[in-house]
Amino acid sequence: MKTRITLVFAALLFGLNMSFAQQDEECMTNLTIFTDYYKSKKYDEAYSPWMKVRNKCPKFNRAIYAYGEKILEHKIENSTGADKVGYINDLMKLWDEALVNFSSNYSNGEVLVDKAELMYDHKKELGLNDKQIYDAFDKAFKTDLENFSSPRGLYIYFSTLVDLHNAGQAPIQDVFNKYDDVTGKIETEKDAYTKKLNELIEKEESGEGLSSKDEQRKASYNSYLENYETIGGSIDSKLGILANCENLIPLYTKDFETFKNDAVWLQRAVSRMYNKECTDDPLYIKLVKAYDETAPSADTKYFVASLLFKQGKNKEGMDYLNQSYDLETDNFKKAKLAYRIAGSLKNKGDYSAARNYYRKALSLSPSMGKAYTSIAQMYAASANSCGKDEFDKRAVYWLAAAEARKAARVDSNLASYANGLADSYEGKAPSRSMIFEQSKSGQVINIGCWIGASVTVPKL
Repeated sequence: MKTRITLVFAALLFGLNMSFAQQDEECMTNLTIFTDYYKSKKYDEAYSPWMKVRNKCPKFNRAIYAYGEKILEHKIENSTGADKVGYINDLMKLWDEALVNFSSNYSNGEVLVDKAELMYDHKKELGLNDKQIYDAFDKAFKTDLENFSSPRGLYIYFSTLVDLHNAGQAPIQDVFNKYDDVTGKIETEKDAYTKKLNELIEKEESGEGLSSKDEQRKASYNSYLENYETIGGSIDSKLGILANCENLIPLYTKDFETFKNDAVWLQRAVSRMYNKECTDDPLYIKLVKAYDETAPSADTKYFVASLLFKQGKNKEGMDYLNQSYDLETDNFKKAKLAYRIAGSLKNKGDYSAARNYYRKALSLSPSMGKAYTSIAQMYAASANSCGKDEFDKRAVYWLAAAEARKAARVDSNLASYANGLADSYEGKAPSRSMIFEQSKSGQVINIGCWIGASVTVPKL
């Protein structure tokens, strides 16, 4: 299916139940024929023997469905008119058959999403409108959320609702609610893959080498994370101007009395107001207080802290940040919270406290490369204030570069950016001539102020 990578091994092709083979030699023969054609990419020639096996022995072998999908996709791509529509409908029928005949290998949600994506790709040929497309994705989302994992499908699902709103066919509140639902699903998927990736990173960092299968898994997890990150950004862009203070404030003002004790509604309202920088409006304060009173949590303490910092109450704000961190019990959520807290402290210029929280985040989620790049940026920003002379100031950039290299090592999606950052910092560090002139080769330089670290000068 389009929404997943299907690995078809030789066992899938020829690991047949021998009783099947004995009962029907014709199916065995046609399976072998269409498999050979398939492997040679002769999909038109594979079609007839494949259909014979499909119709006569639908439970014979999973290759009927794994390979049949590609055969029908080829037919769709190379046909027009009624023939094309017929093949499109037959592909959807094939997925339904796969769900019935090989239920352990296919999920209802996955099949529904694949069908919805196919409908979207060929909505013109099928004569479908946006509402029908949206309803197809909505059915998948509501029927089997766990297996609605296609990044592309999630984007189309949300994007189509925005288009319906823009056409006057869906209220803006539905758009906001669906945004929260879809981005929540994306975060769930990212969390799952990040946890898997962290296990491999920890294994690697411990000095234990990764097997070839581990390396493949690592690449796969990084690929999925990159896709979800891209889709998340696209969804934010699609929401665009709709989620602005001019729309949010009157909407939440109107609904506040109705939902002031609804923790989910309050969380979404506060988060969106915060993310869209609508925090100067009195409504934001009202929402935060109601949220903290209704369901005190790590989240509510964080938002209260943001209010206190805004009011100049830095000590109280820091107390609430610490409460926020201590209240979170899920380690992965705790890592993300630590990163968010660190970002707030970094923006305030409290680099020492920020680094502390970035390190907490890394201890809980070793693959969080962006924490390393943030530390690197803080080191670089402090170069002029943390060195006692010109050489030492420039030596700070070695520390910054080292942190950036760590980011590239643990997060392949950041590798290009992080390595570029490191190269830039190394270009600002003492040159070979400077090292030679000051006889610093191999010496240990102690960097003071908040950094409090040492760096060894490269040997000439």
